[in-house]
Amino acid sequence: MNQNPPLPVAVIGAGPAGLMAAEVLAAAGRAVHVYDAMPSAGRKFLLAGKGGLNMTHAEPAPAFLSRYGTREPWLAPLLRRFGADAVRAWAHGLGVETFVGSSGRVFPHDMKAAPLLRAWLHRLRGAGVQFHMRHRWLGWDAPPVAGGPQALRFATPAGEVAVPAAAAVLALGGASWARLGCDGAWVPLLEALGVPVAPLAPANCGFDVAGRAGLPGAAETRRAFLRELAGAAPGPQPGWTPYFAERFAGQPFKSVAIAFTDSQGRRFARRGEFVATATGVEGGLVYAASALLRDEIAAHGHATFHLDLLPALAPERVAAEVRHPRGARSLSSHLKSRLGLDGIKAALLHELLEPETLAQPDRLAAAIKALPVTVVAARPVDEAISSAGGVPFEALDAHLMLHGAPGVFCAGEMLDWEAPTGGYLLTACWATGRAAGEGALRWLAGA
Repeated sequence: MNQNPPLPVAVIGAGPAGLMAAEVLAAAGRAVHVYDAMPSAGRKFLLAGKGGLNMTHAEPAPAFLSRYGTREPWLAPLLRRFGADAVRAWAHGLGVETFVGSSGRVFPHDMKAAPLLRAWLHRLRGAGVQFHMRHRWLGWDAPPVAGGPQALRFATPAGEVAVPAAAAVLALGGASWARLGCDGAWVPLLEALGVPVAPLAPANCGFDVAGRAGLPGAAETRRAFLRELAGAAPGPQPGWTPYFAERFAGQPFKSVAIAFTDSQGRRFARRGEFVATATGVEGGLVYAASALLRDEIAAHGHATFHLDLLPALAPERVAAEVRHPRGARSLSSHLKSRLGLDGIKAALLHELLEPETLAQPDRLAAAIKALPVTVVAARPVDEAISSAGGVPFEALDAHLMLHGAPGVFCAGEMLDWEAPTGGYLLTACWATGRAAGEGALRWLAGA
């Protein structure tokens, strides 16, 4: 008597986490079908690697694991099984050599994502993985039950289709870069099943600044009056002054340092660089502090970090140079000649400080070493590098299967964790994808 072959496992989402789950399942001999709403696989992965694919980080394991903050206890076991060394070995198996940059970040030798993705997809197809693109997941015909197949629904160019599956791995991404498929449309589908989902929020994101607080006298009074006529909220409006925005948007603040302590006493302090935008700030150093800044804004409506414009110089040296008699020279010429402070750094002092502060050497020197910069809003989640929020680990078992949804596993950025840029995002996506694939195999085997 002929028996029907086992149902395939459905992997929904063709990003790094979903593809890794598919690889694990196919390597164990399972039939795997990958579904994605986009026309091709790995769209966000390709764009993220356009300027150089940062795959992982070579720092020691304790420091590496600490980058995941409060979610370290949940992610650490997965990252110990598939961490930085495993990522490099895996890439080598695809014929992609890697190297460690001066910052400890790990890149492919050619710096590109496309060759790695092409080799990976070739290997997956060779293992029998079938891809179904332009298939947008619509949920289930009926809630998943133990012992029964998944009844999955998809919208396709040819209409809606129903797909039975032995198990499902959801790797649907977060809510950043919606044009590449990460739009958070899965949230109501899981909430309808009773799965708790933490609100998706921007991570590794830019911020709008508070703007200059206080034109003198009648000018500020008139501006407040005009804002009230327009129905705007009272107080300084977000964003730079038009002059600063037009002149310096897109320019970097190089060799600076940020220090920030939130209302709970959590501290951030690091050197690096970031960029001015038309309305505020973004870039590596700001992204690294973004989780603390975002949460502080959510709690109090604003967050103020202190910017050291000259971190290589001691405060005493800066104070001595600022106090040095400048004679007939302008303040700008004085700061440039004595401290090399010009361009966007000097402009920011004029942007944020009152004239009386600029005129007092000691107060000016203190501001150069700790200039208060207040941010009032994170940029929208769709502009962010990644997103926070999602399915909490508390809603999953140790193998990433949803409580109350037998045979449904979650992986990647749709889980409620976040990490800074530097290879940590990709590594955790791969690690959770691998864990979800292994969890599905274990469940299918009845373990």
